[in-house]
Amino acid sequence: MPVALRGGTETFWRSWGEGAAEVLLLHCSLAHSGAWEGFARALGRPAVAFDAPGHGQSGPVDPGVDYQVQNLRVAEDFLGNAPIDVVGHSFGATVALRLAAERPEAVRRLVLIEPVLFVAARGLPAFDDHVASIRPFVAAMEAGDTVRAARYFTAMWGTGVTWEEMRAEKQQSLAEQIHIIAAQDAALFQDSAGMVAPGRLEAIGTPTLLLAGGLSPPIVHAVQDELEARMPETERVVVPGAGHMVPITHAKAVAEVVSGFLSAG
Repeated sequence: MPVALRGGTETFWRSWGEGAAEVLLLHCSLAHSGAWEGFARALGRPAVAFDAPGHGQSGPVDPGVDYQVQNLRVAEDFLGNAPIDVVGHSFGATVALRLAAERPEAVRRLVLIEPVLFVAARGLPAFDDHVASIRPFVAAMEAGDTVRAARYFTAMWGTGVTWEEMRAEKQQSLAEQIHIIAAQDAALFQDSAGMVAPGRLEAIGTPTLLLAGGLSPPIVHAVQDELEARMPETERVVVPGAGHMVPITHAKAVAEVVSGFLSAG
């Protein structure tokens, strides 16, 4: 599995299938490209996924660059001469959305699994409730208590495995990476990319599938409500009994839905 300079970051990636990748997969925060293993094998199409900066075996976060921009540059380096389907999960889905906005000619179909573009729901009760719910996380980060911050974050956005059930090495790794979550605030809460500016989402003509778990936090569904209302060509699927980590916990079910969507194009 190769490692090379991609988009200015030393990047590790995985591939599935034979031939040129037809699908680019962008993983969620505090994971790595291997999180797509079950989904990619069930999807059955040539696919590629890279470890985001600061994750897995890729190079570190560049503190001098907006974190979403750093991810975007790496993602752009995986684009080929022909349009490619792009599937993103959580923060990776916000990168996928921006890729479709800035490189529309390169993205054939777009799948956004629980995009955490929280600013899209600003002004709605779900946004205010979410801001209130993450105050313990913010307080822990401000106090420099990375263990407490990681414990809170994984309880809200993880697979359901409790902090106590994790190995000590995993706990340490999450605590060391948790600064990456704070680095995403500019894009997710402050809209540094201007994604929710008037006309920006409306201009994305790429056929888009919005997918979420039925048990996910209300903010997820509020964000998808706004994307569905503003983007001109969307479909929407909710996977019953699943939470935020739906492409991992329900990999086969998600792959079946995504495969049908990609085949329709």
